[in-house]
Amino acid sequence: MELACRLFGWARRRAENLLSLLLIAMFVAFLLQIVTRYVLNAPLSWTAELSTLTWVWGVLWGAALVLRDEEEIRFDVLYGALGDGARRFCDAVTGLAVVAVFGWSLPAMVDYVTFMKVERSAYLGIRFDILYSVWLIFAVAMMVRHAAIAWRAIAGGRA
Repeated sequence: MELACRLFGWARRRAENLLSLLLIAMFVAFLLQIVTRYVLNAPLSWTAELSTLTWVWGVLWGAALVLRDEEEIRFDVLYGALGDGARRFCDAVTGLAVVAVFGWSLPAMVDYVTFMKVERSAYLGIRFDILYSVWLIFAVAMMVRHAAIAWRAIAGGRA
């Protein structure tokens, strides 16, 4: 069990490292875009594309593998007013609903992502299946996370 916890912690830190690299790449591309456009009067088109791609990857990667459950933004005015048993019931129902919806749509997502191998991004020429693959990582991670939330709620602990 200790080895599994250490491996999970190591993997989590590497996911944080990749997210940091994505943010650095986005920032550098953004600065390069400003300098070339407004100082040198020779704008670069690929910098806008890189900024957009790193933003999308950063948001989905971070939400899937870096963000902790307690760090998520939630509107819980009604949830906070419920008793412990009702909260666990809500956690179980919503967790299972998320798993069901993502599970139901996952085959279509995989089909779409694999189909997009025929397209490439406009300036960087990166295949769209590679660019969209982060959505599959996000979907699977959300299924695992919400299955764990539902399991904890059903087993009697707080999610």
